[in-house]
Amino acid sequence: MFTRPTPHPALRPLAGRRAALLAALAGLGLCALPARAQAPQVLRVTTIPEEAATEQVRKFMPLAQYLERALGLKVEFTPVSDYPAAVEALVNKKVDLVWFGGFTHVQAQLRSGGKIIPIAQREEDTQFRSVFIAKTDSGIKTLADMKGKQVSFGSQSSTSGHLMPRSNLLDAGINPERDFRRIAYSGAHDATIASVVSGKVDAAALDITVWRKFVAENRVDTKAVDVFFTTPPFFNYNWSVHADMPAALRERVTKALLDLSPATPEGAEILRLNRATRYIPTKAENYKGLEAAGRSAGLI
Repeated sequence: MFTRPTPHPALRPLAGRRAALLAALAGLGLCALPARAQAPQVLRVTTIPEEAATEQVRKFMPLAQYLERALGLKVEFTPVSDYPAAVEALVNKKVDLVWFGGFTHVQAQLRSGGKIIPIAQREEDTQFRSVFIAKTDSGIKTLADMKGKQVSFGSQSSTSGHLMPRSNLLDAGINPERDFRRIAYSGAHDATIASVVSGKVDAAALDITVWRKFVAENRVDTKAVDVFFTTPPFFNYNWSVHADMPAALRERVTKALLDLSPATPEGAEILRLNRATRYIPTKAENYKGLEAAGRSAGLI
């Protein structure tokens, strides 16, 4: 049976009082992941907070439950409050498995001196894209139209919500600090959409899969807010582990992820929640282009 997270008391209501959980998750940070001696019988998992903490729990708890059964290990899933917290958690071995964006993977690699190993990515992550959105009556139809406007990115460490949109802007001769009236960082893709819908900003950039999910679930009216620019493809998200994880365990975790199949009810549901058709192997070399983009954009 799946064992709920134990590192932080705030996570104990997962089995019951959902309202208390939601309140606790909002304030979780790296302090929720205390360092302790490595325990091979426990797999500690976290993810970058690309969406609200409650959504992360909804998306990844079924996967954690699957991993527990597939590996025969206790699994502890603990959300963190921001992207840097996820990086520090794996670099300092406070967790064993992390869902990174491509850029946070690069940051973890650099912080650890090359000790982070990407083991699996979604098939979609080989050809990932970012989108720029604006209100349809805003007059913004091209990247150049964003000049003089208020613009939102996601987290500063986000690949699809900041790094690659910024890279495309720079390639188009647009310097955000010089050419935008104001720059905001929403912290998460769902918050980015909300900032445009509410009129807090004129345009914004985010993960294409989050945008498509909002459209498919009728959570955004594309007659009022829609995409005006889509970036070229790039490598993005992956599951990463620390090089100090025993090789046998790393291979078992990798196999469990690759074995997820849309042909089974459980696999189909987990893949749907993870916005994936399937998981495939990946390698560190896939993210060298993101490192180069980060250096070119002045983010590394």
